[in-house]
Amino acid sequence: MADIAVLTALIEPVVRDHGCELVRVQLNGSKAAPTLQVMAEDPATGQLGIDVCASISRALSDLFDEVDPIESEYQLEVSSPGIDRPLTRPADWTRWATHDVRVRLAAPVDGKKNIHGVITGLADSGDAAIIAVPGQGSVTVPLAAMQGAKLVLTNRLINATRPAGMAGFDGEPDMGQFDDIIEDAGEPANDNSDED
Repeated sequence: MADIAVLTALIEPVVRDHGCELVRVQLNGSKAAPTLQVMAEDPATGQLGIDVCASISRALSDLFDEVDPIESEYQLEVSSPGIDRPLTRPADWTRWATHDVRVRLAAPVDGKKNIHGVITGLADSGDAAIIAVPGQGSVTVPLAAMQGAKLVLTNRLINATRPAGMAGFDGEPDMGQFDDIIEDAGEPANDNSDED
């Protein structure tokens, strides 16, 4: 299987040329037919528009046709990290502070391999995340000890990642917006048929 560090070194300049930041490079699936997953985002919005996504995909396909970094047949998948995104960079722990997170540890700590809590931030050393864990208080987890970390989908997170200009969701929908529809439904429909 191809070396992720080599792939990342090839992919990152292409992503940067498109005004984006690389979030993650990952090979999934079997060695015979892996999927190369590239996650990127516009640093200003945290999103990846469809046109930019397609352009990055074409540029990477052209590059990989030249340098052929993966020996077997593979599928290229370029996407945004999504709302419940993985946290892969130290800066993610500051950017997403106050949001819920699930962390999978490479080895158990105090008999636990998973941590669920609220991100407090990044330790001053820059190499550990601080997470408020219910019933345990503040826990410092070295980034190197993490096998993976991902934001948990909540209404707050949806609102925080919503594109500018879209209305937020504050918990309960405004049912008054349906009043006209309900009133119309109670009235008989106009009968446009010919009467005898």
